[in-house]
Amino acid sequence: MAGQIASLHSRGIGMTSQRTRDRMVARLREKGISDETVLAAMALVPRHMFVEEAIASRAYEDTALPIGFEQTISQPFIVARMLEALRGGRSLGRVLEVGTGCGYQAAVLAAIANEVYSIERIAALLEKARSNLRPLRVANLRLVHGDGARGLPEAAPYDGIVLAAAAVKVPPALLEQLAPGACLVAPVGLVEQELVVIERTRDGLRERRLDAVKFVPLRGGKQ
Repeated sequence: MAGQIASLHSRGIGMTSQRTRDRMVARLREKGISDETVLAAMALVPRHMFVEEAIASRAYEDTALPIGFEQTISQPFIVARMLEALRGGRSLGRVLEVGTGCGYQAAVLAAIANEVYSIERIAALLEKARSNLRPLRVANLRLVHGDGARGLPEAAPYDGIVLAAAAVKVPPALLEQLAPGACLVAPVGLVEQELVVIERTRDGLRERRLDAVKFVPLRGGKQ
């Protein structure tokens, strides 16, 4: 596995145990996720550490949950689906995540990529993510406070970019930061949203559409 997460902090009991995570992974397999690298990362990262204690017992349900600031942690299937599409069966070097949120998807990304940058526009939410991630001691993850629509050009190009919020169209700045052969995965649309995969090829950008999804909107600026 590319990234390093302190496994001793993945322990838990009852609804937070490894057995519970393994059951979640089994359900993901049943729903069609087949990338073993992504599945192993999902089994490793303790999702209950990224939600409020009051709803920790629901952490491994296949549903989105509130994380404050009018944001949500995506359902496990959607996280796995996006990261499986991002990998496309290949190794990932440097990856950019737009929308850190509570930090869960960033942690999973760090387990499948060599180097991860995650950008979040809400400063207070970014600090919450830092707090959630600290016990896991993720060495290959960098969190940044900034405008995700602008990406992070100083660390570009990226072998993959994933958006955790929906835009009417993918910001051009993000497409410009894709390395040749890399792809971007994003929810696109307002009322009706679809998961879109855009690959940078020798002949330009190639797009394909996956599932109908529902994400919070991508907003510019930072706060």
